[in-house]
Amino acid sequence: MNHPKVKGLDVDSNTRCRHYHSEVDIIAIKFNCCHEYYACYYCHKELAGHKESTWPKNKRDEYAIMCGKCKKELTIHQYMNTTNCPHCQHTFNERCRNHYPLYFEM
Repeated sequence: MNHPKVKGLDVDSNTRCRHYHSEVDIIAIKFNCCHEYYACYYCHKELAGHKESTWPKNKRDEYAIMCGKCKKELTIHQYMNTTNCPHCQHTFNERCRNHYPLYFEM
């Protein structure tokens, strides 16, 4: 099965990158500005060649998060309302909530 390509620096098979690489750093985010998946905000900033834009509140039903473990996509709403993947149950990094304003209109 083909999964979306995840861009970033030193991205591993679970979508971890040079910037975030703990056991629970397994999500990739599709950026609203380019609709491309990146491992993190910093990877987008370093590689995309354009300014990022946040997902507006009225687009929370967009599939914009991918679990790096099972490669299933989640809507923004699903992601913001869970602490683990609803498909494979792998735990997500709860501290990512601190970064929501980088990705999502709050």
